[in-house]
Amino acid sequence: MSSQVTEEAVLKALSRVIDPDLHRDIVSLGMVKDLKIENDEVWFDYELTTPACPLKEKMRSMAEEALAGVPGLKAHHIKMTARVRSAKGLPDRAEIPGVANIIAVGAGKGGVGKSTVSANLAVALGMLGARVGLMDADVYGPNMPLMMGVDEAPMMEDKKMIPLENHGVKIMSMGFLLDPDQPVIWRGPMLHSAMNNFVRDVKWGELDYLVVDLPPGTGDVSLSLSQLVPVAGAVLVTTPQEVSLADVSKAASMFRKLQIPILGLVENMSYFICPHCNERTDVFDHGGGRRLCEQMDIVLLGEIPMHPAVRQAGDAGTPIVKRNPESPQSEAFLALARNLAQQVSVATLK
Repeated sequence: MSSQVTEEAVLKALSRVIDPDLHRDIVSLGMVKDLKIENDEVWFDYELTTPACPLKEKMRSMAEEALAGVPGLKAHHIKMTARVRSAKGLPDRAEIPGVANIIAVGAGKGGVGKSTVSANLAVALGMLGARVGLMDADVYGPNMPLMMGVDEAPMMEDKKMIPLENHGVKIMSMGFLLDPDQPVIWRGPMLHSAMNNFVRDVKWGELDYLVVDLPPGTGDVSLSLSQLVPVAGAVLVTTPQEVSLADVSKAASMFRKLQIPILGLVENMSYFICPHCNERTDVFDHGGGRRLCEQMDIVLLGEIPMHPAVRQAGDAGTPIVKRNPESPQSEAFLALARNLAQQVSVATLK
């Protein structure tokens, strides 16, 4: 039996569905895949730009509402899928084979929990369905072996290092290659060589996101990363107090000079919730990260509450988002991951 409903009518209806992040219709964005019409019923895949999309169900509902206006349509069958697209970095940088988006996580100063944010962000993205790698580029203090619960030496294959894996994330760290008690006293050329090895001599495989935990400050490693690969964008980590905010402003200026887009800012240790009385205490002031985002015209990706459990989980080798996914801290990290994925999706159109 032939169908009275046409592909043109279905696509016309779906073209009225506007992606709330990308601000274009889902047909022109190429999100409608494998459209099939039989007996006045329609089947298609709705391909989102990230599996971490926080508005997945809303977007399905919007498509269903649009299809309800197609004359003669008896039923619709929508399969929600996702394919992470690559954000455009600087065009003259050599890509890492298989890696769609390189995300640099930086801070203006140490002690703000940048590595904790990097580890939990990477694991959270993986928990939301993405393929994720974590590069520990903090060569002066490589903490990822401890925080991610891995301490083996990487294997070699075809003259390339194979990342270790844990918690659904591929991991590479200078800590795998050095004596734990050996200090790293390197000048710029050695740091550049180390970064080149991490991006060229590691077999990362297919990744949607490679999270790079940078050393604090504005030094050689960040410069080397920007020169070697097309970085999709940077995530800045701060705490609410003024001294941290002043330093993260310098980090933002550095990324802009390196032509690396700033995807947003994370205010870590944003507040403390007493586990006994549930009272909130703003230990390091309140609202500094939000005000800075307004001044710099960047996105506030998340406010992460502080709690001893975050430190305990990292010390035990299982980030809090994996160890206790229903805790307020984990919910904040998962929201951070969703918000970051949104910003990367937006960057793919720029």
